[in-house]
Amino acid sequence: MEAVSITSPLGSCSSVTMEKVLLLSLLLLNIHQGIAAPKGVSASLKAKWSMTPFLLETSEFIAEDGSEKFWSFVDTVKELTVYKQGESVRSYYNLIIKKAAQFLTHLQVNLLRFALAMRSYSPAVHSSQQIASDEPPPEACPAFVSIHGQHSCSTKDIKKLLKEAAGRPKPYLYKNDHTYPAVNKTDMPVVILYAEIGTKKFNSFHKVLSEKAQEGKLVYVLRHFVAKPKPQKVLLSGYGVELAIKSTEYKAVDDAKVKDSKAVINAEEDENDEVQGFLFGTLRTSHPELQEQLGELRKHLLESTNDMAPLKVWEMQDLSFQAAARIMSVPKFDALKVMRDLSQNFPSRARSLTRVAVKQEMRKGIEKNQKHLGETMGIQPGDGELFINGLHIDLDVHNPFSILDILRGEAKILEGLHNLGIKGEHQAKLLRLPVNTVDDSYALDIRHPAIMWMNDIENDQMYRSWPASVQELLRATFPGVIRQIRRNFFNLVLFLDPLQEETVELVKLAELFYKHKIPLRIGFVFVVNTKDEIDGFSDAGVGFYRLLNYIADEYDLSQAVMSIVSMYNKGDVGETLSADTLSAYLKKKYPKANQERILGADSEYDYKRKDGALFYRKSGLGALPLALFNGVPLNPDEMDPEELETIILQRIMDTTAAFQRAVFMGQLTESSDVVDHLMEQANVVPRMNPLILSTDRKYLDLTGTPVVDDWEDTTMFSYLESKDKTAVISKRMKYFTNGDKDGMTAVTMWVVADFEKVSGRKLLLNALKHVKSSPGLRVGVIDNPSGKPSEDNTVLYRAVWASLLTQKNKAAAEFAQKLLKEESSLLLQQGTKMKDLGMQGMDLDAFEKKFNTLEVDFIRSQQMFCRDVLKLRPGQQAVISNGRILGPFEEQEEFTMEDFHLLERITLSGSAEKVKAKVKQMGMKPKQASDLVMKVDALLSAVPKGEVRRDVSFKDTQSVLQLSPRENEVFYDVVAIVDPLTRDAQKISSLLIVLSQVVNVKLQVFMNCRAKLSELPLKSFYRFVLEPDVAFLANDTASPGPVARFTELPESPLLTLNMITPESWMVQAEQSLHDLDNIHLQEVNGVVAAEFELEHLLLEGHCFDLSTGQPPRGLQFTLGMSQDPLMHDTIVMANLGYFQLKANPGAWILRLRKGRSEDIYQIVTHDGTDSPPDAEDVIVVLNSFHSKIIKVRVQKKAEMINEDLLSETSESKGIWDSIVRRSYPSPGSRLQYYAHYRWCLKEGRGREEKGRYS
Repeated sequence: MEAVSITSPLGSCSSVTMEKVLLLSLLLLNIHQGIAAPKGVSASLKAKWSMTPFLLETSEFIAEDGSEKFWSFVDTVKELTVYKQGESVRSYYNLIIKKAAQFLTHLQVNLLRFALAMRSYSPAVHSSQQIASDEPPPEACPAFVSIHGQHSCSTKDIKKLLKEAAGRPKPYLYKNDHTYPAVNKTDMPVVILYAEIGTKKFNSFHKVLSEKAQEGKLVYVLRHFVAKPKPQKVLLSGYGVELAIKSTEYKAVDDAKVKDSKAVINAEEDENDEVQGFLFGTLRTSHPELQEQLGELRKHLLESTNDMAPLKVWEMQDLSFQAAARIMSVPKFDALKVMRDLSQNFPSRARSLTRVAVKQEMRKGIEKNQKHLGETMGIQPGDGELFINGLHIDLDVHNPFSILDILRGEAKILEGLHNLGIKGEHQAKLLRLPVNTVDDSYALDIRHPAIMWMNDIENDQMYRSWPASVQELLRATFPGVIRQIRRNFFNLVLFLDPLQEETVELVKLAELFYKHKIPLRIGFVFVVNTKDEIDGFSDAGVGFYRLLNYIADEYDLSQAVMSIVSMYNKGDVGETLSADTLSAYLKKKYPKANQERILGADSEYDYKRKDGALFYRKSGLGALPLALFNGVPLNPDEMDPEELETIILQRIMDTTAAFQRAVFMGQLTESSDVVDHLMEQANVVPRMNPLILSTDRKYLDLTGTPVVDDWEDTTMFSYLESKDKTAVISKRMKYFTNGDKDGMTAVTMWVVADFEKVSGRKLLLNALKHVKSSPGLRVGVIDNPSGKPSEDNTVLYRAVWASLLTQKNKAAAEFAQKLLKEESSLLLQQGTKMKDLGMQGMDLDAFEKKFNTLEVDFIRSQQMFCRDVLKLRPGQQAVISNGRILGPFEEQEEFTMEDFHLLERITLSGSAEKVKAKVKQMGMKPKQASDLVMKVDALLSAVPKGEVRRDVSFKDTQSVLQLSPRENEVFYDVVAIVDPLTRDAQKISSLLIVLSQVVNVKLQVFMNCRAKLSELPLKSFYRFVLEPDVAFLANDTASPGPVARFTELPESPLLTLNMITPESWMVQAEQSLHDLDNIHLQEVNGVVAAEFELEHLLLEGHCFDLSTGQPPRGLQFTLGMSQDPLMHDTIVMANLGYFQLKANPGAWILRLRKGRSEDIYQIVTHDGTDSPPDAEDVIVVLNSFHSKIIKVRVQKKAEMINEDLLSETSESKGIWDSIVRRSYPSPGSRLQYYAHYRWCLKEGRGREEKGRYS
């Protein structure tokens, strides 16, 4: 039966008839007997700490957008608290939002309101407060400074304290500290201001400290400190409250008399408040004079439907489909509220659902969609899933606080694409582009002629007996056994200087691998002197190389390496190779050989000597010696010959799994060249440049749309924020272009330098040479003069710029290349006029006119951009590739043509190529299209890489609730898949209602119903506590805070109240007059009010012994502050080394507990903490509601190696314990040891190696 304003058995009536029916209903209820106090349950949760001011929380929200915005906001609100006195709480809150809106977009303002409603940034503010309490603050001080441990409440003392600061240690600064952006010098004193932003005292300190910081006299750090916090506690949201119906087979009810609660509970008013055909929302609006009577009628009708009598099995079977039918039958804007009501009050609504008819088309539509989702995504009927812009939100892991973080991260991309004019279908395609993640294990291409290969597994006679099929990789073997297959699966390349001491042991190790037939192809690159005419008798490195070539020619390279080892063995330990040793060895071993012909200046064996050094230099690798395993460089700390053996064997076993996968997937076949297959992987590069390959990448924000784009007006340009400065530079930039056939370029590079310097000219010249050989690339030029820009120090740049403005692309590029050569610079210095350097094909008149009239104002703006946005000092160099900033370069650092080639390749392999393909479909002009590719690539690449975005689609829409977003606004694409009668629906319905109030959403909700239910799907009432904005009362004061309210509950069942909070929250009931495990509303007058407190935020961690790789069972940690080191303690579990500690927002010091833990163990490294990995004190900062998980690695002290933590005396152990307790240098070493030992046994070398390893 469809509900109208009033629908009854009498049918639809006129308004007069309606009133009669209504009055009749009210009379029948005998309302005059008086209204009983409403019964219900309420639950609230407050934090342990005091209320934190909204202004400080807002500053923390803005700080996440960058330091620049934070300090601009601070300057805007520096004395805002004066308005507190004359304004209401609501007006002051709105004033804060208005001030914040100067720095935030409309979408970000809505997210700020949501964050303030959840008090999401309260822990960050309280964390600073706790750090201040550990100083501790001077008495009666509204604000104070701490200068290297000395405190003062007055600005007058700062000068004096700064003079004395040098002799005291600097304070520790945390990652989230707010440091004033100023001159970056070393050895400056650090001044920490503890104050409340917006107060007069703060402003007086801030004025002095910011001036001194700008002058480069100190480092200014701000931490929040409220001198007199309000006594009220922060009321929290973002959690669920459940009233579970208790089984009454056994009742344990507290029969103690409980005083009636005086709390009042408000019925949740709902516009779509339909009970048995009456729409009470509409009736309240139509008959405001009958509010009380309508309430009583509603209560009566609810009590008649709140029949908790059990349903028969046949009545339950279709409940899920019936709930979906009810939801889809109401106007779509009310559908989510109906879903929330049905799922959260299901025990009361179950009987009314049994009367709902389900259309056959809807049932078929649901089944069709379920089949499609099962096949494409593995989603089964009844599963609950949520997707925001294709990102999967696992509701078991995520909570409203982490969802807010996701919304903020997505806002940057969505607003960026929106600002760039990309909307609708194109936006969705770009958003879902698979951006390659940054690889931290790049490999160098080892197919280079400079590598001298000692052996070849595939072709050498000694490996002929081995099977050659790649399918051998899939044959089962004992764990740890290295398969002997006649393929070059494993390749080791050693870059060596023959004169280095370490070379001896590395060559011996290579010989050991070769001699014992390890399936490893070994190559050498010897880096020796590259002078043309050099005598092998005077340079031992050159002599070594010539001798090696001689023996290799006479025999082969493997024989040569073994000869070299025997030669090295002749010298004393630690002694480097000398020319005399070489000469003596040659004389003794090859007495008939002509030494002059081999080692002399005109040696016949000097070929390819320079190749090794050239390859090494071009490769960009670090200090010698170094090794590449399948092209991937080993870390310097892995190059110890003693460790290298086990590391290589471990790498062989690890890499085998990747090859097995490739064979199984058909990527590696019998006809494949294994080395080619390896070198065609995405992580293989032609050169190793740590600056380009670094995983720590910074990007420009190219999504700005400035009001003006005038860079000739330097004053106006200086007032623009970073994003707008970048947008102006981008809009006014001119390029040297080598477009593809379609005229578009996928990669845009900006070269930043002082072109009056040799290094600057060389940098641009390398870039232009690379452009010439690389289609799909363009290069722009930015001047960053060493001094104040003037006509004298910008001559070259102005000439380059004038050529770009007046000449065709080819002529401008050729002229620029000529101009950048050193001979041109010399000619200019000698007085040659610029026009005389002109080239054929140029329009010299246009060029000369433009060159002579170019002002330097726009160069001043460019220098300002370099300083404020790129953070470069005058004269420093950088390269920007599709918005990614590389630099500043070191003084002597050279960025070669090979580096530009590598940078282009890395940029293309990220997302540039894919973005270009999508932008091409938009049908834009080449220049605009190339600009858009650069901007979109910078935007997408700057986003931290998460999981892959899923494209969720439905085959039938009858069972999908669809809400369209507001037009011409940024919107989130939200898809929910949910059975309306599940715990997921209880959460998702509330979440989606709030989400749609906070942001603009395109919403699709699919009713993923289960068929043939045999029991009630939900046996509890539920509330999800979440609000879209801070609530205020009618008198403009702040409401007490979010509370879970249960009204109109059935009185007969026994109920248990459960708090369902994020995992890291430790919550405790603080106050209630009733037994919350046994709530029986029949015995209660009024409301059961429960108040909970967030006692602690849990700090979780895992601890392992670095020597054994095992958890140090029984190890104890303590957590505290410097003033009180032992506030909480814990013990490490044997299961995964897990431990947890009780904490709250603040900075905590983690230590080993005094006693046996501290006596036996020491902390070696730690991850996820807020102090450097090698710091003695492990500092952990808790400043959010998120879980914090750390990893700690410990090791026994050298003198305690045989001590057992859990026994006071060390007893003798068995042989197995002695093996387990053996000290290994790294966690995986024990595995390597056993694997190598098994291999040795297989090769029949057990006895020899057993002696070596024992």
